[in-house]
Amino acid sequence: MHNDVVVIGAGQAGLAAAYGLRRAGADFVVLDAEDGPGGAWQHRWPSLRLDRAHRIAPLPGLPLPDADPAAPASEVVAAYFADHERRFDLPVRRPVAVRAVHRTDDGFVLATSAGEWTARGLVNATGTWTRPFWPAYPGRELFRGRQLHAADYRGAEEFRGRHVVVVGGGTSAVQQLIEISEVTSTTWVTRREPVWRTDGFDEDAGRAAVALVDQRVRAGLPPGSVVGVTGLVETEAVLAARARGVLDRMPVFDRLDADGVAWDADHRHVRADVVLWATGFRPALEHLAPLRLRAPGGGITMDGTRVVAEPRLHLVGYGPSASTIGASRAGPSAARELLRTLRGDLAA
Repeated sequence: MHNDVVVIGAGQAGLAAAYGLRRAGADFVVLDAEDGPGGAWQHRWPSLRLDRAHRIAPLPGLPLPDADPAAPASEVVAAYFADHERRFDLPVRRPVAVRAVHRTDDGFVLATSAGEWTARGLVNATGTWTRPFWPAYPGRELFRGRQLHAADYRGAEEFRGRHVVVVGGGTSAVQQLIEISEVTSTTWVTRREPVWRTDGFDEDAGRAAVALVDQRVRAGLPPGSVVGVTGLVETEAVLAARARGVLDRMPVFDRLDADGVAWDADHRHVRADVVLWATGFRPALEHLAPLRLRAPGGGITMDGTRVVAEPRLHLVGYGPSASTIGASRAGPSAARELLRTLRGDLAA
C-alpha cells in the first residue's frame, strides 16, 4: 500500500495534521493503533470531569462541543475527535500499529500490523501515552504493596482504607492525589519543590514555555518536563486540598522496603499500601529507531516540527508542539511545510 504522506497516530496532533493535509488535497492516510477515536483522551480515568481536565484545546476547523461540565472528559473528547474525523472525511485506518520505519531512495517503508506501507513523507504524531515512565528506585522489588502508574489509575474508590504514596509533581499527579485524598490517607513526594502559578497560564506564559522547549530541541536535547517550564496552576480544588494539608509535599524517598518508603538521612519511614507513580511519560518513538535520528545530546534535532536530519519527517506533538494547543496549531503548518518539501520547492 502507498500514500504520498502517512500520518502515524490519530490523537490531537495527528488529526490536526490530517486536517491540513485534507485542506491541501493531499494523498494521505492516518494509521492509528487504537481501537477507536480519541487518542490518549479515551484512556483518561473515568472520574476526571470535563471541567477539571487540563487544557482541552479545539481541533482545527471544529469548535469544542457544548457539553455537561460534569461529564467524563474521556467520553466527551473521544466523541469530539470522532466527529472531527467524520466532518472532514479523514482517512483513518485502525487499529494499525506501526512497528518500524525505514528509509528508501524515495521516502519510507513502514512495517505495520496491517502489512507494508510506503510513503514519500511522514508526520509522526504518536504522543507519549504508550510510554509511561517508571523511575528506578532501590527496593522497588521488595515492596509488598501495590504499585501502579498514573496511566493505569481508574479512580480513588479502590484505594479506600489504604495509605497511598503519590510520586510526581505534574498536573496528573496533583489531580489524582486530590481525588485519592478525599477517600483515604495520602503522602505526596516530588523530586523538586513544586512551583505554583497564582496568575493562571496566559498566552505570554505559554509562548515563554514553548520558547524554552524549542531551544532544547533545536540543540538536539530531550524536550524536558513541561511542568518544569510552566509550573502548576492553583485551582479551587488545589486551594481546598492545601487547606486540608494534602499538598504538604515531601522530598522523594531514598528507597522502598517491604512496608513502605524510607529516607535514609533522617531515618524517616512512611508505611504504604500503594505507591502511585505519577512520573510522566516519554515520547513514543521506538518505531523510528531504524532512522537513527538521535543527536549526541540524546534528543532529536528539530527545526519547528521538521526533523533536521530528515526533512521528509515531521514530529507533531513533540517538543514545542507537545501541548494540545501547540499540536492543533502545529499540525496544519507541518502538513503545508512537508508538502512543499515533497514538491521540491521548500525555498518558495
